[in-house]
Amino acid sequence: MPVDTYSAHASLKIKHIAVMILNKLRMPCYNTASSVLKPQTSRSNLVVYNGRRAAKIALRKGKSDAKKAKVYGRVGKKIIQYVKSGGADPVTNAKLDTLIKQAKDLGVPRDIIDRNIKRASDTKQADFLELCYEAYGPGGTGFIVECLTDNVNRSAGDVKAIITKSGNKVAEPGSVMFNFARCGAILVEDTKEDIIFEAAMEAGAEDVCPLPEDEDGNPSTSYKVFTPVEEFSSATATLTKMGFKVNLEESELVYRASTPLEVDDEAFGKCETLMERLLEHDDVEAVYTNCDGLQV
Repeated sequence: MPVDTYSAHASLKIKHIAVMILNKLRMPCYNTASSVLKPQTSRSNLVVYNGRRAAKIALRKGKSDAKKAKVYGRVGKKIIQYVKSGGADPVTNAKLDTLIKQAKDLGVPRDIIDRNIKRASDTKQADFLELCYEAYGPGGTGFIVECLTDNVNRSAGDVKAIITKSGNKVAEPGSVMFNFARCGAILVEDTKEDIIFEAAMEAGAEDVCPLPEDEDGNPSTSYKVFTPVEEFSSATATLTKMGFKVNLEESELVYRASTPLEVDDEAFGKCETLMERLLEHDDVEAVYTNCDGLQV
């Protein structure tokens, strides 16, 4: 085994052991990609964590409820984007062909696919563009907002209004982004720590983190597997072939905070509200923050 590969495997194994110890102590794992794990140790902090765990569960449920609509909308927009650039025939348009196959895997109905291919052929239909906005949020947090829109002026105006009306500030490009790393995030469900950590190493993962406990305090059986961007597709395929239950709807390229920022309860609530309001907008595809407890 090459030295660099061995070192990467050893590093991930050490992280695995640390996470298991923290789980046994019922402490949160904040960012196992960091060289330093920062568990909460005081009783008051643990109480805050339990409250935030409930808030995060509620937010995750709300996001899950709206996820299917977002997925369908995203697929429709991407179809229009690819048809506009490469034509409506999947045989000659490789990007469109791949997208249609992915859409079927995600359970997107065929009529939605066909409807958007037809819609893209209409000369009155504008192309969709990918945009990214950055913002300074409550308590010194940072936010990244990804949009896919056919009306740049509408998206820019609406997103900036949501940010500023809640007392926050739109940031200059790059001023928030440097606090995040672009990577793949694969959601694997119904598995165990030892099994998924070993498999993740084989698949080329950089890190593995368990999802938070459920409402009753039961340990999660779902894990986020983080990969380099270039390894995301192959790692997803590898884990699927290994027999793992990979949630494709929840697996995607993300912006992951390099160092989550801990804020007080008031700022945490405001961050949660800002994230929800941004995600309610049709043009917004994803929102990322370094607020501890709401980060990827």
